Amino acid sequence: MNQKQKKVLVRIFAAALCMAVLALLPVTGLLRFGLFMIPYLIIGYDILKKAVKGILNRQVFDENFLMAVATVGAILLGEYTEGVAVMLFYQIGELFQSYAVGKSRKNISELMDIRPDYANVERDGEVRQTDPDEVEIGSILLVQPGEKIPIDGVVQEGASALNTSALTGESLPREVKEGDEVISGCINMTGVLRIRTTKEFGESTVSKILDLVENASSRKSRSENFISRFARIYTPAVCYGALALAVLPPLVRMLFLGLPPQWGMWVYRALTFLVISCPCALVISIPLGFFAGIGGAGREGVLVKGSNYLEALAAARYVVFDKTGTMTQGVFEVNGIHHNRIGEEELLEYAALAECYSAHPISRSLKNAYGKEIDKSRVQGVEEIGGNGVTAKVDGKAVAVGNGRLMKRLGIAYEECHQAGTVVHVAVEGCYMGHLLISDRLKPHAKEAVSALEGAGIEHLVMLTGDSRAAAEHTARELGIKTVYSELLPADKVAKTEELLAEKPEREKLVFVGDGVNDAPVLSRADIGIAMGALGSDAAIEAADVVLMDDDPLKIAKAIRISRKCIRIVYENIYFAIGVKLLCLLLGALGIANMWLAIFADVGVMVLAVLNAIRALFVKNL
Repeated sequence: MNQKQKKVLVRIFAAALCMAVLALLPVTGLLRFGLFMIPYLIIGYDILKKAVKGILNRQVFDENFLMAVATVGAILLGEYTEGVAVMLFYQIGELFQSYAVGKSRKNISELMDIRPDYANVERDGEVRQTDPDEVEIGSILLVQPGEKIPIDGVVQEGASALNTSALTGESLPREVKEGDEVISGCINMTGVLRIRTTKEFGESTVSKILDLVENASSRKSRSENFISRFARIYTPAVCYGALALAVLPPLVRMLFLGLPPQWGMWVYRALTFLVISCPCALVISIPLGFFAGIGGAGREGVLVKGSNYLEALAAARYVVFDKTGTMTQGVFEVNGIHHNRIGEEELLEYAALAECYSAHPISRSLKNAYGKEIDKSRVQGVEEIGGNGVTAKVDGKAVAVGNGRLMKRLGIAYEECHQAGTVVHVAVEGCYMGHLLISDRLKPHAKEAVSALEGAGIEHLVMLTGDSRAAAEHTARELGIKTVYSELLPADKVAKTEELLAEKPEREKLVFVGDGVNDAPVLSRADIGIAMGALGSDAAIEAADVVLMDDDPLKIAKAIRISRKCIRIVYENIYFAIGVKLLCLLLGALGIANMWLAIFADVGVMVLAVLNAIRALFVKNL
């Protein structure tokens, strides 16, 4: 509990003690009025102050105005106990709400704890503690066991295990050694690391994640926008309704029925009506529910960019996967050389040299299989053709390395491969020289992820890939995915996604799950883009609406279940709050409900709604 909350708690106890003492004192008249003003002002002076400021700023109709009018009116009618009690219980409800919001923020701040406080920069043999914002690209950082890695970089010296739980929600450490890339926000657990920075702090992973989470609340859901619009119309409407209730029935009684007007009774009913009508439960609990949902998901390594995406994810019925790096490990191995017309080693050398400038996973597998130092001076005129492959000059010879589309593009006859896997054809000086068969492995939880999504009610599972038909169908069979589209260029993936979007019902949402590197156009086009395997991927954080901070596909289903729990809680609060208030408003207008029931309809409903909202924080076992 913070200092401000403690002060409010002291005021609540002081006002409650005063009321208890006054209940025992047999005082009447002005003395009773004066004594009751003491607890009233102790507990309500800040509400009165805010109400006056609202009136002066022409923002009259808010909960402070409603509470001020209702309690002042009750005191003027001689209902001192009820006037003070309304303000007292309102402050208790506000304190409770403040505590709940604080708890949600604490869970977010635990995620924010990934921000490093300092960086140990090594210069001229000395180590100096520096603000991470001031560290330049190419600096050497010394990270001791127990310290956070402050900026993305490459390990220059040392080996260690990194705790990535703050980013991924998983406790399993990640082993790193010399030459490995490391990202900011991880905690160094065992060895001393010397790291050469590859980014400035503002562009590093930790900085992007913090910016994502901090700005999540600015992207509001339809439910939140509806409640904001509802409150702007509802509050003035009930104020005018209360005024009509106070004035019209007495006038009708007096002018048309010839009966006593009973002003006091009708004003009291109008004040009760005002207390009941306060929209606190809706205005507070709905944003709090989304805030708690985003915070709970964040602790599990699921970063949601806004409550609008959380709401859309709950309506997901179509999930479209990329294959490589999403459902497979993206760790390729050359496991066959077929139809070769030159030696296997020579064929592999041509392929590795032509692909030496590419960072594609298949290119890396070719270079790893070659296993020798690559002399880039032997390679000129490299041209990478998206979705096809690479052409280059190797030792002055024209070399083409890629898929069947590249061979067709160049008019080169090639041999088909009948084994499952990715086929890389090689041609030298326009002559076909053979092909290499490369295979990828499924991720450990990929099959479970598909089953979990089906169990979560996802009706349509689709896989899109640029890989060959045989490799795509083999992977789809292993996973249990019935619909697969293969040999797609990046533009084809967008076109196929647009076809699926056109086919589905408007209320159902389509999720595209990609590795966040090559799938940015499709991630942006889908209703919700989820980036898989996004640890350290700038493209993922920028393009996706939801970022899974590790490469476990099981978290796709978890993200959907978290969103559905959050939305269920939000709608429970909407129906409960509006239902209770409408019933109590009717009872208040008929004179059946008194000020004590009004207190329950306002503060009680708010407390119950807030309690329900913070359930969205607890997502561990979903």
